[in-house]
Amino acid sequence: MRSVEDIIALLGGSEAAAERCGVGTEAIRKWRQSKAIPAKHWPAILAATGLTLADMTGTPTTETPKPEPLPMADTAPPGATACLVLADGSVFWGRGFGAEGKAVAEICFNTGMTGYQETLTDPSYAGQIITFTFPHIGNVGTNGEDIEALTPAARGLIVKQDVTEPANYRATRHLHAWLVSHGVPGLAGIDTRALTARIRDGGPPNGVLCHRVDGKFDIAALRAEAAGWPGLEGMDLAKDVTCRQSYRWDETEWAWPTGFGRQAAPKYRVVAMDYGAKRNILRCLASAGCDVVVLPATATAEEIFAQNPDGVFLSNGPGDPAATGTYALPAIRAVLDKKLPIFGICLGHQLLSLALGARTFKLARGHRGANQPVKDLTTGKVEITSQNHGFAVDPESLPANAKVTHISLFDGTNEGVAATDRPAFSVQYHPEASPGPSDSHYLFHRFVEMIERAKA
Repeated sequence: MRSVEDIIALLGGSEAAAERCGVGTEAIRKWRQSKAIPAKHWPAILAATGLTLADMTGTPTTETPKPEPLPMADTAPPGATACLVLADGSVFWGRGFGAEGKAVAEICFNTGMTGYQETLTDPSYAGQIITFTFPHIGNVGTNGEDIEALTPAARGLIVKQDVTEPANYRATRHLHAWLVSHGVPGLAGIDTRALTARIRDGGPPNGVLCHRVDGKFDIAALRAEAAGWPGLEGMDLAKDVTCRQSYRWDETEWAWPTGFGRQAAPKYRVVAMDYGAKRNILRCLASAGCDVVVLPATATAEEIFAQNPDGVFLSNGPGDPAATGTYALPAIRAVLDKKLPIFGICLGHQLLSLALGARTFKLARGHRGANQPVKDLTTGKVEITSQNHGFAVDPESLPANAKVTHISLFDGTNEGVAATDRPAFSVQYHPEASPGPSDSHYLFHRFVEMIERAKA
């Protein structure tokens, strides 16, 4: 890792550094003072100096300094019926909603302004408690269509404001009642800005969310439970959220006013490996003309080939890709060797990269929200994307037969790869959105076009 002074010198000094990064010299002074360079300037610095992410001060591969615990009283204040206790001892008091009980998990934040029900049911959030930075969570209620899995994957949620009565014509249930039915606790009324800043500056901490209507809490026991939880690194969660047996999928994307449709005339058969697949990914594949057969995460190469697929899709999912790779990589490598078209998203992107010979690492700050800018290095275009991941591919570890296709404009991390000697590509973000923008929907059609070329 290079020091801030080294990087400024490589840029040609303070004035040259300011010009190259599009900032004033006052910003350069702040870099020196904080001994860190904001991640949004990394792409310009890497391009100007030839450095790598590993050289950058504050890169995700470096150890993040741990912030001081927030001074919060161990005794519940009047009216408190829920609390969040972090592994460092910090306590946040608030009002509980949803199910009574407790959940231990990694605490993350999501910046999306819409789609909280889709977020809560995204299987990639297994093992996590979500802090929503947008205050109006619950205002449109819940319904039976805006789900990415039958049950919520997130272990809990944290919001600023109390959940209000739903005000939307599609609502069929209050968020509180929906959470109760699924056994998911919630915490409202805390300073979500302070918690988000804590996560931003120190990385996602482990913590316990506890909801008790009687307001009685054993804070010492909750601290011990939070400190003793092992964290997501090294944890295989795909086995927990994958399907238990194979099934066919033909439902297409939702459209007003008709709702979901059906794919009655598919052109190509696609095997979708379910590491925690979102339903809207399967809908997008069906809408693109695919006859989708979903297989469990543990399916072997023989089970994949038995479906006689024209292409293979590697889904999103939770946990550490290296842990899931212990059983997933042999099957993916066999598909690569057969040169069947492959498309991967999120965890699928990481697994494809591992199968090609790359490495992955845990980000100090994950990417979660519906406003993440990504640059396509092939076209130069910028897409606003929906993302949810805490691990990333190390681009320096990619082999000679793979190339970087997309990068994050937030921190310069890898957002896409493609093999150069076989039909395989993947992206770190979620082109199916749900929730989020539709800038990247074209990638499903790119996959189909790859299948068409392979069959020609």
